Amino acid sequence: MEQRKKGYRFSTGLIAGVSSVFIIAGGVAAWWGWTATRGEQAPPWVPEFLQPKSQDQQDPSQDQQDPVKKNPQQIQAKIYWLKVTDNRLDLAATSMAMEAQQPNVAVEKALKSLLEGNIQEPNYTSTIPEGTKLRSVTFQEDGIHIDLSQEFAFGGGSASMMGRVGQIVYTATSLDPEANVWLEVQGEPLEYLGGEGLYIPQPLTREKFKANYQL
Repeated sequence: MEQRKKGYRFSTGLIAGVSSVFIIAGGVAAWWGWTATRGEQAPPWVPEFLQPKSQDQQDPSQDQQDPVKKNPQQIQAKIYWLKVTDNRLDLAATSMAMEAQQPNVAVEKALKSLLEGNIQEPNYTSTIPEGTKLRSVTFQEDGIHIDLSQEFAFGGGSASMMGRVGQIVYTATSLDPEANVWLEVQGEPLEYLGGEGLYIPQPLTREKFKANYQL
């Protein structure tokens, strides 16, 4: 008797079933790609591994590639010192970088650094009397109000007094050069400065300082 060779036969139903699986999988994949581009939420019957990720579920490595998210924006306040040039005093600025914040906070930090005498440049100096403290600085509708301790009002000649006034006015207006500045000492408006009686027009601006004082 002739022995039949054994072989593998696939039924028509099995082939049709496998084909259906591939067709369905391809359709789901295409539908997933279309949904992901539109940012829509997948129905609950879609397997979790096929569901598009939300923005909150994105790969955290993407954030590491965005330096803006990791480094907050900074602002540059300026601190004004005095520099001797050809036997005269000139105002000269150094920059103070700080994270973006309210202008009054930035100005307060710059003024405190000025009064502390933290000079970074060897050729710069300050005529603000040692021990002068910043009692307060407030931003109001009519300008910037600065209250200094009594040490500010004493010591030095006219050039020294004009220099210290310029340092305060220019540092306070480094973020807004057009702003008005109101100076007070121990809570009282400053009208005359020092024993020589240097008149202080209120409010002060950069333009008024240039017009009234020659360093």
